[in-house]
Amino acid sequence: MNSAAGQTPAVSLHSITKRFPGVLANNDISLDIHAGEVHALLGENGAGKSTLISILAGMQQPDAGHIEIEGVRVKIHSPRESLRLQIGTVFQHVVLVHSLTVIENLMLGGAWWRIHDRKTALARLRDISELLGVKIEPDVPVGRLSLGQQQQVEIIRALWHGGKVLVLDEPTSMLTPQGVDELGALMRRLAGQGVAIVFITHKLREAYAFGDRISVLRQGKLVGDILPEHLDDMDEEQATNEIIQLMFKSAVHGAESAEAEIFLREGQERHKRGVINKSGPPVISLEHVSTRAEPGECALHDIGFSVMPGEVFGIAGVDGNGQKHLAEVIAGQRPVLSGCIKVSGELTTDADVPARRRLGVRYITDERLGEGTVGGHSVATNLVLKGIGAPPFWRFFVTIWQRIFRHAREIIVAHDVRTPSEHTPLARLSGGNIQKVLLAREISINASVVVFNKPTYGLDIHNTRLARDRIVKAAASGIATIVISTELDELLELSDRIGVIFNGEMSGIVENRAGAESEIGRLMTGAKAA
Repeated sequence: MNSAAGQTPAVSLHSITKRFPGVLANNDISLDIHAGEVHALLGENGAGKSTLISILAGMQQPDAGHIEIEGVRVKIHSPRESLRLQIGTVFQHVVLVHSLTVIENLMLGGAWWRIHDRKTALARLRDISELLGVKIEPDVPVGRLSLGQQQQVEIIRALWHGGKVLVLDEPTSMLTPQGVDELGALMRRLAGQGVAIVFITHKLREAYAFGDRISVLRQGKLVGDILPEHLDDMDEEQATNEIIQLMFKSAVHGAESAEAEIFLREGQERHKRGVINKSGPPVISLEHVSTRAEPGECALHDIGFSVMPGEVFGIAGVDGNGQKHLAEVIAGQRPVLSGCIKVSGELTTDADVPARRRLGVRYITDERLGEGTVGGHSVATNLVLKGIGAPPFWRFFVTIWQRIFRHAREIIVAHDVRTPSEHTPLARLSGGNIQKVLLAREISINASVVVFNKPTYGLDIHNTRLARDRIVKAAASGIATIVISTELDELLELSDRIGVIFNGEMSGIVENRAGAESEIGRLMTGAKAA
C-alpha cells in the first residue's frame, strides 16, 4: 500500500450534491481518491453510491460541487470525457457484446473515420494483460468466456485508453470464491502500478480484505472514513464493528443508534441451526428431474436431492446456471420433462400450483414486483392474492373486504411492515417492506416446503438480517426450507447442507462444516464432487 500523505489525490470530489424528484441522492459529499490505493466505498442500497459513480463516469451532472483530477478542476460532461481523463468504470452488469470477440469488443467505440488497427489493438491488449497478470485469447467470442473472464475483459476495456482511476461497481456479485480472490490479487497489482481504485461493495468482509481505505455513505451523505493507518491496526471484527456503527450513526446527533446495537448483538449471536428431524421420510424429494429450456435459458439435467423437516438446504452457483428453473419446477410453475417430485410422500410431478399449495409448497420469487406481487394493488390485496375465491376471505364468490383489511392490519403489525395503511399500493413500499409482505403471505402455519429465491437480493443490511431471521424461524418450526442464493456467505450462515448447481446439473452436495467454502467454490467452477 502506498502512502497518500503529502500527495495530490488522483481524484477529489468537493461538496458533490445531486437531486432527483423527491430524492437527495448525494448530499454535500467530499471525497479524496488516491493513486496506489484500493478505496472501498460502502453503503446500503439507496445510500448514494451509484449516483456518485455515475457522476464520475460522466453519466450524470452534479447540481452543486465540483471535481478535481490531480488538483485541476474539471467538468465531466460525458462518458467520453471521463475516458479522456483516464477514468475507467466497470459497472455491475457486464455490457460486452457476446457475439463479438474479445478484441472486437475492445476496439468498439473508436472514431468512425479511422481504420481499425488490429495489430496495434493486439499489442495494447498484450500490454494491459501483462499489467493485470491475466491471459485472454483475443479471438474468442465473449459469450464463451466465464463470468470472471468477462469481467477481466471489462477491466481491460476500462484501462484501454490509459487508466489512472478504475471504478469497480459491485464487481464480485457474479464471481465464485476463487474469482473473488483473483480479483483481489488483480486490484492489488493495479494499485502497485499506481492506479487509484474505487471498489464499491456492500460486503463488509470484502471491504476489509481488499480496501486500503474505507468510506461509508448513508442516506446520501458521507458519514465516515477508516483511514489506512487505522485500518492497518484493526482485525476483521474490529473493522466490521466500526463500519456498522458508521452505517447506523445518527445523521442528526452523530450518536450511535439503538439500531446499531441490535445489529451488532444479532451479528455476534449468529444463527444457530436447529435440530433436523431425520426419523421420518423427507418432506420433498426430486429424482432425476430435467426441464426444457427456451433460448437463453439454462435447463435442468438429472437433478436429485431431498430435504428433511426443519432442514435448510442451500443452492449455490453463479447466477444463470438453472436456479430459476429449479425454483419454478418445485413451485409447479414449470413442467418437468423427465424425473419425478414427491411432497410428503405424494407424487406431485404433474401437479399445478394450487395443488402444490394445498400440500404446503410455498415459493418466494426473486422478482418481487411483477411475479411475486402486483404493485398497483393494495398491501391488503397482495396479502391474499394466492387465495382469491377461497374462504375465509371469499364466500359464494363474494369478497369479504372487512376480513381482508383486518387480516392485513394484523400482518402489518406482526411483521413490522412500514406502510401508511393497508390500502397503500404495494409499489410505493421499499424493497425491504415488499419482501416482508411476501414472507408474511408465504410462510404460514400450513406451509411444509418453502423455496426462497435470492431472499435478500437488493435489501439493505437491516432488512437482510430480518429476512434471514424469518428463514431460520421457518426451519425451526419444522418447515423444509430451500434457499437459492448467489451470496455464499448467506448460504454458509443459514444452511445445513449446500448443493452446487452448474450448467443445470448438481455438481455435488456439501455438508456445511469447516472447509465447506473451498469445496463449494471448486464445485461452482464445474468440477464434480469427489
